[in-house]
Order: sequence, then C-alpha cells, then structure tokens
Amino acid sequence: MTASSASPLLLRRRAGWLVTAVGLAWCLLAGRLIQLQSWQNHELSQRANRQSRVAEEVIPRPGDIYDAQGRLLATTIRTRSLFVVPTEVENRWTFASDIASALSLDANELYARLGQYSEKQFLWIKRRLNESEEERVRELTLPPASWGFREEYQRVYPQGAIAAQVLGLRDIDGIGRGGIEESCDATLRGQPGKRWLTRDARGRVIDVIDDPEQLASPGSDVRLTIDSVLQLYTEQALDDLVRDRQPEACCAIVMHPASGHVLAMASRPTFDPNAPDNVPEDAWKNRAISDIYEPGSTIKPIFVAYGLDRHRLAIDDAFDCEWGRYRMGKRLLHDHHPYGTLNLTDVLVKSSNIGMAKVGERLTNEGLFQSATLFGFGRVTGIELPGEQPGLLHPLDEWTSYSTGSIPMGHEIATTPLQLITAHAVLANGGQHARPRILLTDDAEASALQSLSTPLISREVADWVVQEPMRQVVTRGTGRKAQLDGYIVFGKTGTAQCLSPHGGYLHGKYISSFLCGAPAEQPEILVLVVINQASGSGGETFGGQVAAPVAARILRDALVHQHVSPTVKTAPLATRPGTSRLR
Repeated sequence: MTASSASPLLLRRRAGWLVTAVGLAWCLLAGRLIQLQSWQNHELSQRANRQSRVAEEVIPRPGDIYDAQGRLLATTIRTRSLFVVPTEVENRWTFASDIASALSLDANELYARLGQYSEKQFLWIKRRLNESEEERVRELTLPPASWGFREEYQRVYPQGAIAAQVLGLRDIDGIGRGGIEESCDATLRGQPGKRWLTRDARGRVIDVIDDPEQLASPGSDVRLTIDSVLQLYTEQALDDLVRDRQPEACCAIVMHPASGHVLAMASRPTFDPNAPDNVPEDAWKNRAISDIYEPGSTIKPIFVAYGLDRHRLAIDDAFDCEWGRYRMGKRLLHDHHPYGTLNLTDVLVKSSNIGMAKVGERLTNEGLFQSATLFGFGRVTGIELPGEQPGLLHPLDEWTSYSTGSIPMGHEIATTPLQLITAHAVLANGGQHARPRILLTDDAEASALQSLSTPLISREVADWVVQEPMRQVVTRGTGRKAQLDGYIVFGKTGTAQCLSPHGGYLHGKYISSFLCGAPAEQPEILVLVVINQASGSGGETFGGQVAAPVAARILRDALVHQHVSPTVKTAPLATRPGTSRLR
C-alpha cells in the first residue's frame, strides 16, 4: 500500500477518535449537568444561600424610664450611623477627605483606618449622626457600594442632668452603665431578634427578611419612686451650696419613711448623660450609696433609742458630763462646750460626747454592736441600684475599751448616707423598718411589701426620740437653723473628721451633715444632707451651720410639693421629761 492511499485511512481513524473523544466529553458534561440539576441541586442551593445570605441580630428598642408621676426621664430615638465597606473603596485618600470634611473628622486618621481594615467588609465611620450630618454625607458623590447607613437606637434624657447618677446611661452599644440603666438592664433591654440579609456577588444588600420566629421584643418600661420636681429642687439646693461653699463633694436624700420610697437622691459633682464625653471621674459616683464616712453625732439617737427599748436607759436618766473633761481609761474625752449634769434629752440636744460615752458604758460593747447591726449598719440596704457599699462595722471581737466611748459618738463606725437615713426612718416610722426603694411597684406589691415591714423597736420609744430630743435639737439645740414656720421639725446635726485613705484622719477636713424631718407628730418626709469639706473655718464647718440650712430648704420644698399641711405656726418648746414607762 502506498503512502498516498494510506493517508485517507489514517485521517478517518483520527477523525473517529476525535468524534469519540468529543462525544465522551459531551456525555460527561451532560452527566455532570444532570447530577447538578437533580441529585445535588438541593445541596448546592443551600450552599449558595449560605454564601449570599447572612444572619443579623436585630437590636430591640429599650424601655423608657419614668418618675413616680409619669414624667419621662429616659427614652430612645432612632438615628442613623455611617459605615463603609473598605474592600470597595478604591481611592482611599479622596474617600477619606470627602467624608472627613462632611463630618468634621480627621482625614489622616480616617485614611489610616481605611488602610488598616482594607480587607474588611464593614467598618463604622461615625455613629448616631444628626440630620445635618446625614444630609451632608448624602450630598457626596461616593461609590454606591462603598458605604451605607444603618439604623440604630440612641438613648436620650429629656430632663438633662436631673438624677444623673440615679439613672446612669446606656452606652453607644446599648449597654446599661451605672444607675437604673445598669441594675434594670435585663428589663429595659428587651429581647433581640434576627433577620436575613441577601447580598449580591459584590456584597451589596439586595433583600432583608425578618425571621418570623425571632422577632425583636422591645424592653419594658420602668417607673421610679423619684419625683423629678422634688429632685430638681434638691439639685438646685446642692448647686447653690456648691457655689457658696465650694465643697469637695456633697449629696442629699429625700425619703418617705413609712414606705422607704426615695423621693430624691442627688450628688455633686454630677454630669449630663446626654453628653458623657470628658466627664470627670468623680462625677459618675452616686455618693448617696457609695460614700463611706463616720456619721458623727447623727447616729446618737439610734443608740439612745436602742438603750431605751432594751431597758438599759430611761428618759429621766441624768449623766454627769464632767464639765467637758472625762477620763475613760487612758483616754481623755472632751465636749465642745463644758456641761455639768444633763438629762438624756439634753445629751442629744447639746450633742454631748461625754454624755454619749456614758450611754456607751450603760449599753456595753455588746449592746452597742447589737444596736448597730439591728439598724442595718455594716451591710447594704438592698436598694435597687448598683455600687452600694456596706459601710464599715468591725466584728465585735475587734472592739476595745476605746470603742465603748467612740462608737456612741459616731466614730469607729462608717456608714453611707443611705444607711443612715434608713436607720432614722425606723424612728420616724414608729419603730418599723422598711427597706429603701427606688423602683415604684404596683399597689398590690406595695401593700405586700408594707406588710413585710419589720418592727425593730417599740413605737413608744421611737415616737419619744423623734418628738422630744430630736425636736428640741431644732428648737433650742445645734439644729436651730432648720426651723420652719408651720411645721414641727425634728433633726440631728453631725460633724466628723474626714477619714484618710492611709488610715487615721485628715487634719482640718470635716464632713458636715444634718438629718431632719417633719411633721414630728407624724413624719412624712426625711431629708439628709452630707457635705464633704465645705469651705469656712471654725464653727462654720459644723453640720448645724453648713448642712442644716440646706436640709431645711429641701424639707420645706418637699413638704409643700407633697401637699403636707402645716400643723402649727410656731413649734412650741418641749417641757423637760419626767418619769415615764420607758425604761
């Protein structure tokens, strides 16, 4: 066979092989297509959905906070936040410059951030834009796939700085920080939901589908016992005090003794939760529940009441106050003024330290310790606020003979303002203890809580301490600057040296305080003002001089605002007590 005759045969064979190969390829391709369209269709569809659909948490709207009268203290508004998709930004410098000029940002810093996160699909630029900022961004000619707005919630406080430490705030991520926002976060926050975002090949959102089984549930509202009008009066009184006396810090509490409801609670320095940036560190502190200090003479009625109730004292007891000098073991005690013999009433009215030291000898250390623990010192009150401190009450086995004289005059024991006013609320409430509350409950729950009030001492003892010695503190004792026309006011002054963080006391630095209430015959309002290091010298640092006028002003405003009717034009002086069944 010649070469010329063999060539067509070879060509036909090669053509056959080629046709066979192409046919096999088409068969394999057809088989693969059939496999993809039938057997693997569901699996591949799911994989495609997983790649194009992503789940996103839907943040619920937080609940609102109201005062006792239904006035709005904290609420939430919708706002827009700007984000970018760094992988879609081609000219980073131009992009950064345009956005920075629209939002008053640092262009160099924004440019650096875009470079740092250049491989990311999401980056916040600025959150919670106002309307003008949003409009300026929309006017920019930015690449459509490179940016977008996302709706968020922003917490606002319509009353501004009113009750700032009580309320706390919600941070930019919606987390409660401090105050009610933190303690009631689980109630206020609500339950988040879920939604599905469908994206195209370039990552742009083209569809949003809410998950019907996981819809967001908004947070529940909360009502406080605080009355925002009375809160305003209290804060104005503290503002005037700060202006006139320049103290390091101060606080005030207004309480309804029978229910334990806190009607006002304020601290200085303070802040505006609507503008939390650059707030001084000490402004966040709710001093009413976290400051620990020696109460001084304000605690004296507590020990007297306990002694009377346990029959260690009688109201007609007399105490030799040694004309201002009394040696108690190795210790020499002094009174601010020299006194001879004082009855029990005058020991409190004149705030005699020597008289109280002799009360301590009657009660003994065991009785003093039992009294302090009975009235709640050394442990938290349980108010619904974070950050409450327990104060300081040393174990009884650490007490010495010095304690016998120091504790009754308010030394060697440290309390918070809330602990002290809660203890005095027992006296004002006829011997019944009610836990202090900042959350307002419904009528049924309030009645149940009221029924749980604990009797600590007899009504007869409590009424006598309030209506006799504590009333006379105001009419003729150290608290005369707290007298109010139309009301019989009772009270007790206190002045104590500031505790040093390194132990001992700070020389020349005092905490001045005054606790008062009215009407003495049936107390409706209690007020405590505590002032840390007010300016002034000599007697001007005493509680009766510095704190009493402020507390009386708040008390007067509270009585008028709460519609407590005046009882008398001028409170009559009490007669000296004689014999009594109180022993």
